[in-house]
Amino acid sequence: MTQRTGTGKYEQLLERCRSLTPVPTAVAHPCEESALEGAIDAGANGLIEPILVGPEAKIREIAAKKGLNLGSTRIVDAGHSHDSAAKAVALVRKGEAELLMKGSLHTDELLSAVVARETGLRTGRRISHVFIMDVPTYHKVLVVTDAAINIAPVLEDKADICQNAIDLAISLGVERPKVAILAAVETVNSKMQATLDAAALCKMSERGQIKGGVLDGPLAFDNAISKDAAKVKGIKSEVAGDPDILLAPDLEAGNILAKLLSFLANADSAGLVLGARVPIVLTSRADSVRARIASCGVAMLAAHARRRAQAVSV
Repeated sequence: MTQRTGTGKYEQLLERCRSLTPVPTAVAHPCEESALEGAIDAGANGLIEPILVGPEAKIREIAAKKGLNLGSTRIVDAGHSHDSAAKAVALVRKGEAELLMKGSLHTDELLSAVVARETGLRTGRRISHVFIMDVPTYHKVLVVTDAAINIAPVLEDKADICQNAIDLAISLGVERPKVAILAAVETVNSKMQATLDAAALCKMSERGQIKGGVLDGPLAFDNAISKDAAKVKGIKSEVAGDPDILLAPDLEAGNILAKLLSFLANADSAGLVLGARVPIVLTSRADSVRARIASCGVAMLAAHARRRAQAVSV
């Protein structure tokens, strides 16, 4: 993917992080150069306080080869990737870490430890994934969900996916996040389940079952993202042309949309998993340094929002 200079959207998010303290973060199995470098870079930028969980000798070998200064960075020794995931989750459960970050292990390995019934990080909310995207042709940061975890979400799943994204957007400074619920058309059709779900989600929002956002749907992508397209279709909507969140009908649509924005619109994307006890940073070897730093910055803002919410509830 062609790299580009920043459009300022991620930079504005990171600017909000400068006044905040770094968040202790359990980094599960950072046993490749890119995974270890991403954690150390985020620490150097004051976003996280990395706790490296994995085979200590291998981590130190990679750091020496790459020229990374581990300094006083804490390392928790683990025998293999499954052990790394379990020990990283345990650090969160014990309150020693407030964020979880994927290293070089498979996502499934990490999430298996997260959802384990007795030892994991489950909540009453369904876990979902968000891409926080900096699209050069769009006027603000755009959240796309769910593109990585829930394959064929039913209505109740979509309600949680939607609420997770709204809560994140609020933690990023959006007062009333606007959610466009995507389908192939903008009218309700009994033969198209996505349109029925969209209509139901809007009613759920009206009745307070989904809180904090402004929902509209079903909306086709063109009239979700373009006021002119919505006007042509006769759609009067506070959301059309100005969404903060795009809620996909299923994983395939969400994944295609996110990758289309990345590879055809040259967007940068930061990835998080929401709905667990703490935000989970998902990075890949293909991520740019800018995207890795952005992922940690977004997670940092979410973690501080969680701290404030807990302080209010006490």
